[in-house]
Amino acid sequence: MTEVIMPKMGDGMEEGTLVEWLKKDGETVKAGEAIANIQTDKATLEMETPDSGQLAGVLLGEGQTVPVGTPIAAILGKGESLPSGWGAGKAKPRATETEPPTASEKASSTETVTLSTNGDRIKASPLARKIASESGIDLSSVIGTGPGGRIVEKDVRDLVQETPRKSPAPVLIAVPGDQRVPLSNLRRITAQRTRQSMDEAPHYYVTVEVDVEKIMALRDFFKEEDSGAVSVNDFVVLAVARACREMPEVNASFGGDHVLLHGAVNVGMAVAVDDGLTVAVTKNTDQMTLRQVAATTRDLAGKARDNKLSLDELSGSTISVSNMGMLDVDVFAAIINGPNAAILAVSTAKRKPVVVNDNDEVEVRWRMNVTGSFDHRVVDGASGARFMNAVRRLLENPTHLLS
Repeated sequence: MTEVIMPKMGDGMEEGTLVEWLKKDGETVKAGEAIANIQTDKATLEMETPDSGQLAGVLLGEGQTVPVGTPIAAILGKGESLPSGWGAGKAKPRATETEPPTASEKASSTETVTLSTNGDRIKASPLARKIASESGIDLSSVIGTGPGGRIVEKDVRDLVQETPRKSPAPVLIAVPGDQRVPLSNLRRITAQRTRQSMDEAPHYYVTVEVDVEKIMALRDFFKEEDSGAVSVNDFVVLAVARACREMPEVNASFGGDHVLLHGAVNVGMAVAVDDGLTVAVTKNTDQMTLRQVAATTRDLAGKARDNKLSLDELSGSTISVSNMGMLDVDVFAAIINGPNAAILAVSTAKRKPVVVNDNDEVEVRWRMNVTGSFDHRVVDGASGARFMNAVRRLLENPTHLLS
């Protein structure tokens, strides 16, 4: 018998949600065949069977979430049968909490029930409840990272470190007319990751205003020649990649006692999807032509919105770009997509009067604000400023990006 476990389908994946079984309990399957769709924190991916045989002992139902490594079914070979008591009819998550049970926890088989202000049960370990009570932390404000969203010791301790003991977390009180919307798996993981990024990475921001008159002219020229659409974002993605080639210290990650300089330049592109936000990754972006970048980003954006990105297309970014240019935004700063050390936020290109020479002559030109968010553990302020100026130089001289 071969166990089918919840696979690890990405560097940061800790749990997965079963969207649907593609094969039914009792059906014959072949090794490598897709048997289920699994939703990770980034996308829905196909899970392949590890062996050939008969799918049996399905333990996980649609919509259920379990940690990576949890048995969810079995593959039986010829003449094999499920062991006695297999799964007791449901998935049994393997232990993922680092906290050992206390003596009082071992002695008591009854778990105290804590309710949110809406009357909903809050799942939390006894030790997590004890720490929260002692620290004045409202458990309804804590995002659980344990199995099924259960609040564990680390979740509360992390919040205690950032919350003064004399200032309890605010309590959200529902009033008539309020609507409680459960977090999707993607939204919940996004909340955890963005908070983690802001907690761990000391952000600083550098904004430059870029003259994109030449980019607009080139874009219109390509459109008139019917030679394929190229967006402003395509120029930005390529400019960021080429700037990383000039300044490899920005194409890096913090490793605790070292800084990891990445050999490849892989630009992640934030894409808005129905459940929230995902990051599609272009690989070896600095080696691409502008046309290749345009084709790749267009393909990735389409796959992201259709929830069809592969694991390879979701992982491995070394720097990221977030573009709100289509939303009429003057300027904004993005949260770093860890473990990257930088992300660039692209605002809307607008026509505005600008002084163009020393004679104070004024022209109306296309201008666009771009803000870089940097991890100060990796990139010093001067380096961040030089990087943003390198990006601006490439964007203002776009013919350099055509070669």
